[in-house]
Formats: sequence, C-alpha cells, structure tokens
Amino acid sequence: MFQIEIDNGSGFCFGVTTAIKKAEEELQKGNTLYCLGDIVHNGMECDRLRQMGLITINHEELANLQNAKVLLRAHGEPPATYETARRNNIEIIDATCPVVLQLQKRIKDKWTNDSKAQVVIFGKNGHAEVLGLVGQTNGKAIVIEKFDDVKSLDFTRDIYLYSQTTKSLDEFHRIIEYIQEHISPEASFQSFDTICRQVANRMPNISQFATRHDLILFVSGRKSSNGKVLYNECVRVNPNSYLIEGPDEIKPEWLKDVKTIGICGATSTPKWLMEQCRDWILERD
Repeated sequence: MFQIEIDNGSGFCFGVTTAIKKAEEELQKGNTLYCLGDIVHNGMECDRLRQMGLITINHEELANLQNAKVLLRAHGEPPATYETARRNNIEIIDATCPVVLQLQKRIKDKWTNDSKAQVVIFGKNGHAEVLGLVGQTNGKAIVIEKFDDVKSLDFTRDIYLYSQTTKSLDEFHRIIEYIQEHISPEASFQSFDTICRQVANRMPNISQFATRHDLILFVSGRKSSNGKVLYNECVRVNPNSYLIEGPDEIKPEWLKDVKTIGICGATSTPKWLMEQCRDWILERD
C-alpha cells in the first residue's frame, strides 16, 4: 500500500488562477472569447478550456482580428499589443498578473527617465513575460538568460537590473554580486528584486517536500520555465524524481520498492491533474 502526498504548495499561482477564472466567467456567458497565447503552460488545462470554447490565437492572428473580445494572460503583453487592440476595435480582458504589471511600470518609468542606461532583464529570451517587459523599452532592454551572460554587459555604463518574476532568486543574487564587483567607479548600478515571492518561496518548500518521499512525480507542462526550475530542485535533493505531463506518462517500474510517493508541480499545474496522477497509482495499488 502506497502512501501518497500531494504537495499543498503546488498548483496555480494567484496570477494564473485569476486568468483562468476570468476566462471561465466569460465563456459561461456564452460569449466568443479569444486568448492571446496559451493561457497557461499546461496542455491538459488548455484542452479543458478549449472544450469550453476558448480560442487560442497568436499575435499574427490578433493583427487580423476585428471587433472581438481577447483575454491577455497573466504573463502580460508589450504596449504594441494594446495598440493593435485599439486599432482593431478589440475589447481586452486584461488578466496580466498584478506583480507583472507593477514590474512593467517600473521598467517603463526607469527607461523613460534614463534611456542612456542599460536596462537589463534576467529572464528567458522569447518568454511571453519577458517580451512584455522588453516592450516597455521599445525593444532596447538587454536580456540575460543565465549567469555567464552577465559578462557581456558594458560595465562602463549605468546598469539597472530587473528579473522575470519566476526566475531563481539565488542566480539573480549571483548576477548582482558579479556586477557589483565589475562595475566601473564612474558608472552606477541599481538592482530591483522583482521575483514573485509566491513563486520564489516554492523552491525551499518543494525541496523539503521532495526529501520526504521515496519517489517524486513532478507534474508540469514541458514548456513551463517555472516547472523546469522546480523540477531541477526536486532532482537535486531526490534523484528518484520524474517529470510527467499527466498520469499516462507514469511507468509502473518507478513504483517498485517504493513506500511513499510525493506528487507536486509548477505554478501552471492544475490541482485536478495532480489528483488524476494519484488516482492512477491507487487504482493499480
């Protein structure tokens, strides 16, 4: 008989929960609703909402859309998206996470007041949130994806450093230390800790959770940046950890000689999906 625990700290963050709730409310009214990009980096949750009527579109399709209603997901969008919506008479349902909105505003204000400085964003190139942040600077912000990228900055010029809300706090601090050590005496450096604490606090929590079990099943869409970070932490403390997108990816051989199983996930993982994984195991116990 297995002992199975689902991590209470896993599952949708506040921003994703709000976006999905707004989509559901609109769809339940029977209205046609488009979403710009996947509402969450989880295929099964996207399928569930698609069955309710949500239509996912890309930016090219948005440019050709007229007189419609479009939901902006929690990741946020650059100013150009709002301009397209205004031009095409599109009603925006803005589900941008408040933490992301505040970060966009801070970057825009700093860029407007000092466009000669280097605005640097620690984040994933091409990620929806990062595209929205870079858009606040007319595309001039510098994106660094990993610690080694910081070495390419111009340390003779002022640097303002921000972070994508879901990045690693430890790596962000390493980047800060490196810049502090290398910045020219004639240049100034300011860093702004813009990492979401609801997400950042999951790292130590999931680390503790993973040490408590013989087997860890980390349920997440493979597109999720946050999922990759948290899964790697599980593997670090418990090598018997596996990344799965759903119960159909669980292999029976993983369950041999195992007494306790921990099921956890990313900020984009719905609770119902983790419960499905638990039920799949219990049916075979």
